[in-house]
Amino acid sequence: MRDDPPGPPPGASDRYVRAMERLVEVVQELSQARDLDGIMAIVRHAARQLTGADGATFVLRDGDQCHYAGEEAIAPLWKGRRFPMNVCVSGWAMLNRQPAVIEDIYADPRIPAEAYRPTFVKSLVMVPIRTADPVGAIGNYWATRRRPRPEEVKLLQALADSTSVAMENVQLYAGLERKVADRTSQLQTLNQELEAFSYSVSHDLRAPLRHIDAYTQILQQEAAGTLSAASQRHLSIINEAARKMSTLIDDLLEFSRMGRAELRRRRVNMGKLVAAVLTEMESETKDRAISWDIGDLPEVEGDGVLLKQVWVNLLSNAIKYTRHRAQAEIRIGATTRSEEVEFFVQDNGAGFDMRFADKLFGVFQRLHRPEDFEGTGIGLASVRRIVARHRGRTWALGEVDRGATLYFTLPAISEE
Repeated sequence: MRDDPPGPPPGASDRYVRAMERLVEVVQELSQARDLDGIMAIVRHAARQLTGADGATFVLRDGDQCHYAGEEAIAPLWKGRRFPMNVCVSGWAMLNRQPAVIEDIYADPRIPAEAYRPTFVKSLVMVPIRTADPVGAIGNYWATRRRPRPEEVKLLQALADSTSVAMENVQLYAGLERKVADRTSQLQTLNQELEAFSYSVSHDLRAPLRHIDAYTQILQQEAAGTLSAASQRHLSIINEAARKMSTLIDDLLEFSRMGRAELRRRRVNMGKLVAAVLTEMESETKDRAISWDIGDLPEVEGDGVLLKQVWVNLLSNAIKYTRHRAQAEIRIGATTRSEEVEFFVQDNGAGFDMRFADKLFGVFQRLHRPEDFEGTGIGLASVRRIVARHRGRTWALGEVDRGATLYFTLPAISEE
């Protein structure tokens, strides 16, 4: 069983107390390390500080060898070299899963004395990194003969235990980075496939649709005198279906582009943006009795072109679904919270059944009959996609024949 964290020995010196405080700092530093080189740099320096050693080394287990991966010492030691586990004191500490404390390196059979003669080392302590299944070792060296105190050994082992956790975290972090990289690669491949699909849709499907539309019109003109009223109606239905299919393809392509386009972020005055959209929609509203109630709309940070499309889709919906009202009432407003701004568009139109609210923002999902209200079911799906790309949320509330309120949020602008 692993020893408990070291406690102050009787008559603990100020130096020991400072060492404990330093150990706490080192643990915090290790928790933020993101690669092995960073861990080794922190540990080597801290190992010398904690015990007042003249040198420190960081050893990694490499199969049946000890790899002296890093060192910090008053003179060069064995950085970069590898030694067999069974002839190396760091190997002994790992194989026996316990510290090796050696006061006189020339009097201990575990030490290959000849390897140490060219060095300054007279005494040392070596502790395993992870005692259950060691992955390395941390060593401290002294240039004068000295027996490390038990509390110093415990401090060094506590450092090694923290190092083990940091190394596991780095491995986990690296694994997550690999997964993110793999996922990114997969998404790039899917995007390329989607681009190819879009090209196919725009060129391969549009051509036959144009042929259907053109030849049915020719047939209507050339055979106008010979076709029955029913046949003429059938040709008109074919024409209308082809035009709807063409519109659907255009909307689908636009929806696809919105998901791939790069966001060009800047400050956007939402009040001016809504005013511009309503000006462009005057042809749709000039013969309508619409009461507009527009509140203060704060600035946000985002892609102005895409956010304009959000307002186009939401306001077009409100105008469309209040078509059968003698007096349409449409409210636009916003509420600023600590981290986000909540926008809404409310109308007194056809509304919808809240049982199907989850379908409202789905692609091709329509909650009203095509003969009652035109559309392809892409508009609100586009709203959700754009808002999500801005790290916002979308939802709606409504009641059949009593209107609807559509909400979306965007991050608030930080004043820092």
